[in-house]
Amino acid sequence: MKCEHCEKPATFHITELTGSEPVELHLCEDHARQYLSENEEETNVASNSLAGALAQQLKLGQTAEELARLDKQACPICGITFFEFRNHGRLGCPHDYVCFESELEPLIFNIHGASEHRGKHPKRSVLGADLQTRLIRLRRELKEAIDAENYEEASKLRDEIISTEKQAEGGKS
Repeated sequence: MKCEHCEKPATFHITELTGSEPVELHLCEDHARQYLSENEEETNVASNSLAGALAQQLKLGQTAEELARLDKQACPICGITFFEFRNHGRLGCPHDYVCFESELEPLIFNIHGASEHRGKHPKRSVLGADLQTRLIRLRRELKEAIDAENYEEASKLRDEIISTEKQAEGGKS
């Protein structure tokens, strides 16, 4: 969903319940900051209103430089950046939870109320975590080799992927 005032993605979804009908606002970070600061000036009691609390959180939150630095951070295994995760909402591999742990833990805690899985686990994993990680890394390297038109390296990586998949097949039984 896009911001109501510009083409950026809407990251703040605010529902105002002050009138007879609820008013929904979908704003990017810049316009949300502007909206919340205007609302704070009008109320002069920032800590008592929800908009004031959100404005306070924006002030205490990460600066633009910190967010830009964080967005460039990438997983060494699958290569996904934190920016890609923020835009798509999906991680690339199990190691992303370790790579982005400090950023993901508060998010996961807010969503689930806990940071550890307490549900069911598969009795037997189809592929071991190490083999899955290796396949992810090999496929990423294969794509990079093809993009760089390094076909000799790409054929070696393709063969390694095939042998790793056969190794995984042998481990299933």
